Amino acid sequence: MFRNRITELTGAEVPILQAPMGYISRAQLASAVANAGAIGMIETSSGDLDAVREEIRKMPTLAPDRPFAVNIAQAFVRDPSIVDFVVEQGVRFVTTSAGDPNRYTAQLKAAGLTVFHVVPTLRAALKAVDAGVDGLVVEGAEGGGFKNPRDVSTMVLLPLVASRVEVPIIAAGGIIDGATMAAAFALGAEGVQMGTRMVASAESPIHDNWKQAIVGAAETDTVLLNRHQAPAVRVLRTEVSERYEFDTDRNAMEAMARHMDLYFGGDLGAGLAFSGQVAGRIDAVRPVADVIAECAHDCLEVIHELGHRYPLDAHPVG
Repeated sequence: MFRNRITELTGAEVPILQAPMGYISRAQLASAVANAGAIGMIETSSGDLDAVREEIRKMPTLAPDRPFAVNIAQAFVRDPSIVDFVVEQGVRFVTTSAGDPNRYTAQLKAAGLTVFHVVPTLRAALKAVDAGVDGLVVEGAEGGGFKNPRDVSTMVLLPLVASRVEVPIIAAGGIIDGATMAAAFALGAEGVQMGTRMVASAESPIHDNWKQAIVGAAETDTVLLNRHQAPAVRVLRTEVSERYEFDTDRNAMEAMARHMDLYFGGDLGAGLAFSGQVAGRIDAVRPVADVIAECAHDCLEVIHELGHRYPLDAHPVG
C-alpha cells in the first residue's frame, strides 16, 4: 500500500508511528500497533527504566517478526546504559527527543540503528540534521504532551522544515485519520505519528475515564500550560489544568504528584491528562487495528481522489 523512505527504513507496512507516551506506550499498546502493520513505540519518558527494559523484552513475543521502535527521552532518562540495552535487544529504529541530538546519535548509528530526532522548530531540525540523524519527527504544537512554549502549528512547521532538509519526515500533531495523513504527505512528510488517537484506543492501558474524557472533549478542550515554566505541556481542559492556565508563577507539573491515580485509577483530579487538540475529533474508543487500517485506506483514497479532481493538464500554468 505504501512504499517510501519511512517504510524502507523501518520495515513497517504502513508509515504510522505510535507516539511515545509515558506509562502508556508500553508493550500492550505497541504490540497492537506493530501487529497492525504500523510502528509501535516503547517509551522511556516515565523514567522507570527497569519497567521499560521489561516492556522491550516482551515485544518479540507479543509482535513476532514485526518492527517496533524505542524513544529515548533525554530529559527523563538518567541512565545512559539504556542505549546499550536498546542495541542489545535488537531494536532497529529509535527516536530521540527532549535533548541534544548529538548526545546519542553517533553511538546509535554506529550500532546500525536508524535514528530520528523529534523537533518543534526549524532551528532544532537543522541541528538534528547536522548531528547526522536519519530523519525527523516534526511535531506541531497542537499535539498533546510536552511542547515548545513558543508554539507553532503543524500546518506551518512541517512545510517549513521540509523545504530546508533532505531527510525523511514523520509529521506529528493534529494527525487522526486518512485526510490528515494525506495532508501531511502533501506538506512534505512520508509518515505520521499519532498520540491522542492511540491513547483513546481499546489497547491503551490507561483508565477508561481518561479515554472517555477524550471522547467527550470539544476541539477547544485542551490547554497549553507552562509557557513561562518548563516543560510546557498540552493537556485536557479540566478543573486541575484550568487552575494553571494563566498562572505564570507556579509550575503546572506540580499537579502530577498523584499521576498514577490519574493514569490507572481514573481520577481526573489527580494530575494532568495529556492530550492533543484532535481530542475534539475523536468520538469513540476503537481498536488500534481498525484505526490504522482505516487511516491507511482513506489516506490513499484521498490522494487518489484529489488527483482525479484536479488533474494537472486541466489547469495549465502560464
